Amino acid sequence: MNPYYYVLSVNGFLFLFSIIFYFFPPKKINPIYGYRTNKTIKNNTIWQFANSFFTKQFLIYSSISFVATLVLASISKNLSWQPMAIMLLSLAVSVIKTEQEISKNFDDDGNKLK
Repeated sequence: MNPYYYVLSVNGFLFLFSIIFYFFPPKKINPIYGYRTNKTIKNNTIWQFANSFFTKQFLIYSSISFVATLVLASISKNLSWQPMAIMLLSLAVSVIKTEQEISKNFDDDGNKLK
C-alpha cells in the first residue's frame, strides 16, 4: 500500500474530523455528538467548556499528527503501525488535557470552581 494513502486514511480522516468538530461544535447536550463523559453531561456550562476546549486541542494535535506522519511517510516507505500509534497518541493527549482542564475548573458535581 502506498504510505501516503495510509497516512491520508488514518491521520487525514482524524484531521478532517477535527476540522468538522471545530467548525460545527455541538450546541447542546446530546447522546450522539460531542465530548461526552459522565462529568460533561452534568450541566450545560461544563458541556460548553469541555467541548470548546477539546475541539481546540483536537485540532492542534490532529494537525501535528497529520504533518508528522506525512513527514514520516516521505522518509520511510515501510509504514505499518506508526501512523496509527501517532493518531492514538494525539487523541489521548487531547482527552487527557481536556480532563485536566475540567478538573481544574469544575468540581465533581459540575459546579464551577473559583
